[in-house]
Amino acid sequence: MDDIKIYNTLTKTKEIFKPITKGTIGMYVCGPTVYSNVHLGNVRTFMSFDMIYRYFLHLGYKVRYVRNITDAGHLTDDNSEDKISTKARLEKLEPMEIVQKYTVDFHNILKTYNCLPPSIEPTATGHILEQIEAIQTIIDNGLAYVVNGSVYFDVLKYNEKENYGILSKRIIEDAIENTRALDGQSDKKNPQDFALWKKAEPEHIQRWKSPWSVGFPGWHLECTVMSTKYLGEQFDIHGGGMDLKFPHHECEIAQAQACNHKAPVNYWMHTNMLNLNGKKMSKSTGNSILPSEIYEGSNPILSKAFSPSVTRFFIMQAHYSSVLDLSNDALLAAEKGFTKLMESIKELENLKTSKTSTIDVKEWKQRCYDAMNDDFNTPILIANLFEGAKYINLIKEEKDTITSEDLQDLKNTINAFVFDVLGLEKSTQNATDKNDKLAGVVNMLIKMRKEARENKDWALSDKIRDELLALNIQLKDGKEGTTFTVN
Repeated sequence: MDDIKIYNTLTKTKEIFKPITKGTIGMYVCGPTVYSNVHLGNVRTFMSFDMIYRYFLHLGYKVRYVRNITDAGHLTDDNSEDKISTKARLEKLEPMEIVQKYTVDFHNILKTYNCLPPSIEPTATGHILEQIEAIQTIIDNGLAYVVNGSVYFDVLKYNEKENYGILSKRIIEDAIENTRALDGQSDKKNPQDFALWKKAEPEHIQRWKSPWSVGFPGWHLECTVMSTKYLGEQFDIHGGGMDLKFPHHECEIAQAQACNHKAPVNYWMHTNMLNLNGKKMSKSTGNSILPSEIYEGSNPILSKAFSPSVTRFFIMQAHYSSVLDLSNDALLAAEKGFTKLMESIKELENLKTSKTSTIDVKEWKQRCYDAMNDDFNTPILIANLFEGAKYINLIKEEKDTITSEDLQDLKNTINAFVFDVLGLEKSTQNATDKNDKLAGVVNMLIKMRKEARENKDWALSDKIRDELLALNIQLKDGKEGTTFTVN
């Protein structure tokens, strides 16, 4: 097996990957906080690690892939409520109803985009006892302190022997905790210190008993506890979005060192951001798009619906660590390339074989593996797959020849990389056609409804809206016009 090189954020270099246990890989990826629909930037991260997971499986590794669900409120805002509790109040639901609703949405979206489920998907609320035990261990080791029922990690004390900033390369004096301000900020010895446990205010909905107070765990603690519980005190790979590098992952390292006196992770991997039309995605500015809006074609920036596999193909055309810009034109170009690749794959079944090959399949196959072994370089892999498609067309036109043995190798390699590793699906063109037709019909009805409203025919306007809703198609009127979602 050829060596795999991984860019390790910890060392800022590409390193040859050496698993702790030969043939076995432990990988942890930070999952979502389930208080809203998963956004496309998150999906890019999970899709990237799905590709990495798939490639390891393809190579024959036994992989334990752990990805958590953050269902415990911890990020407090100006009115001292976490996001889950805030959403529960707004929707007049219990926090666990909010958690269930958006966990189901998360799973449905990832399934639609053909992501494999992780080996283990632990929840923060399912590991409160373990988090309390970890806090007590850190206190016993002299690296945390209790103030007014809350517990804080003593960063300066930790930094006397260890390096807080080892991952993000920040200087300790500059490494001010940049999560949302917590109640009792003045209780901290130093501004760099971060919460391990917070005493709950009366209005805080999610709360648990602990030796220090009735409260809730800090954000960073859950990932330290769950990753080491299921993967051991030291494991191979920890992944997440670039935005989690500091403070979340930095704090994870500090907590694990404080508990177990060893570095928890050998290779830290981070995916980069996804922009929309050249700008950062932001709900507040309206420059945002949901994953479902792409395959429904229900966002105003899109000229049509795009199948999940086209979107996945678009995302795989960029390296996971590079910034990627989503636009209608970019998706149209990706769809064109995806269709061309799929049409070539169909032709594999019709190719005639010869006694000799005029193409070097083994050399081409090695280039595919070389691309993936070089820090999972999917853009180079895709370029090689298009080279394979070119071979197919030349053989079809009888400008090149191929032996039956080489043809089988070509088939196996293309199918393995396109479907098993990149996670694309064959049947997406039909899905795209159906989405296009649905979008066309609904947009026609939206136009009729607009005309009815202009003519003050409210009865017809309401009838169109209500009958579409009965079919689980919800219209949304906005400044830019009317859009729809399929529920």
